[in-house]
Amino acid sequence: MHIMLDNDTDFEGWRKAARRLALNDMTPSDVTWAVRGDDELFAASGIDDLPDAPHATFNVPASFVELARAAILHRKDERFALLYRLVWRLRSHHDLLHATTDPDVAEVHAMARAVYRDIDRMHAQLRFREVGREHKAHYIAWFEPEHHIVDAAAPFFASRYADMPWSILTPDISAHWDGHAISIASGVAKSDVPTEERLEEAWRRHYSGIFNPARLKAMEPPQAYWRNLPADSIIRPLLEDAMRMTGGDCAPGTAEPHAPQQQQDTPMARKDLSDGIAALREEAAACRACPLWKDATQTVFGEGPRDASVMLVGEQPGDKEDLAGHPFVGPAGQMLDRALEEAGIDRAKVYVTNAVKHFKFVPRGKIRLHQKPSTPEIRACRQWYERELAAIKPDLVVALGATAAQSVLGKITPVNKSRGRLLDHDGTKVLVTVHPSYLLRLPDEEAKALEYQRFVEDLKIAGSLLRGAARAA
Repeated sequence: MHIMLDNDTDFEGWRKAARRLALNDMTPSDVTWAVRGDDELFAASGIDDLPDAPHATFNVPASFVELARAAILHRKDERFALLYRLVWRLRSHHDLLHATTDPDVAEVHAMARAVYRDIDRMHAQLRFREVGREHKAHYIAWFEPEHHIVDAAAPFFASRYADMPWSILTPDISAHWDGHAISIASGVAKSDVPTEERLEEAWRRHYSGIFNPARLKAMEPPQAYWRNLPADSIIRPLLEDAMRMTGGDCAPGTAEPHAPQQQQDTPMARKDLSDGIAALREEAAACRACPLWKDATQTVFGEGPRDASVMLVGEQPGDKEDLAGHPFVGPAGQMLDRALEEAGIDRAKVYVTNAVKHFKFVPRGKIRLHQKPSTPEIRACRQWYERELAAIKPDLVVALGATAAQSVLGKITPVNKSRGRLLDHDGTKVLVTVHPSYLLRLPDEEAKALEYQRFVEDLKIAGSLLRGAARAA
């Protein structure tokens, strides 16, 4: 059987064909798959030509259906055959997906993760440019995805930018939003993308002013993805200037120009630790352990030195953090920065993360209102905190607020009962204090000032430990 699907993302066509083939006992080796429009070496068979099998039936786990929906968006040509092979095997081995060492299972999971990462990158990196004027204005964005993700990623932009007409252009297909519905059309070449960019020069000046090479290093974007960043054309000159000022080097052919400089006396363990955090960040970008990823822009992972003596753990990213992809960059982050400075702590020397890595919110018009994570969501995300803790090995963990305390200590912990004193948890010192957003919510200015001073005093405990570690070194 030579099955012809309508397009590269024809999941329903593949699903119907796979079920019909399996019910007729067509082994995977007897089936080839192709997409309409590809070079056709064989005459395509219609799935409707197969006889019905009304008395035969089988079921696959619901988790496989979701996995297949993602994996089928991968660009690998063998994805249809691989997925049908799993369907065939699942008929007699219903728990096959739990066998993570199985080559087929491992490969399809890797494909799904790659697709999720590509969608996250598109959500984070795509930027619209205004073309036209006033009532004739239209917003254009260009993106080069690794996989066939445009159809799956477009609804996010329809929700986020519902009040403006936009088009997302890619080499494969294009998505258009008219304020009411998304339509899909053929792709375009980059040379055909409209070049009128009303705000482009202002954006470049703004980016040059806020550019921080340390932030770029924390993001760790491969050069292959720079083409999708708004500041693509100016990142290289800005990075080279920064490296010259610090005595570093940034050769044009370097695969990762922002990688840590190698020194003769750098211990091998330090390098392995850095690689571990980078791998964790990449893996967490595709986390689907709880439903929060569906509405969030991206995973917001921890940032800071790999050998930090102090780790700060907050609740979850807020609206600003969700859009920027960095922890504590919004109003609460500014409050934290001020308090850290007064406590004598350099934020650049601490590792900052959150108990929950995706933004949980309730939409109210164009505003996204923060919602407290639930216990199942905290538990689902705790693996990332535990793995960060194992990689960083800090001397002290500061839990900012009740959610952070619950994640760090593994149980619901009232902040006021534990605040301001060092606790010992599994060999790690823990300090519980309030979250800086709590200070922002206090309506009484006098109470806010008093609570802020208490917060600074709590952080001074961490500052003392940092200074002690520095003297020991």
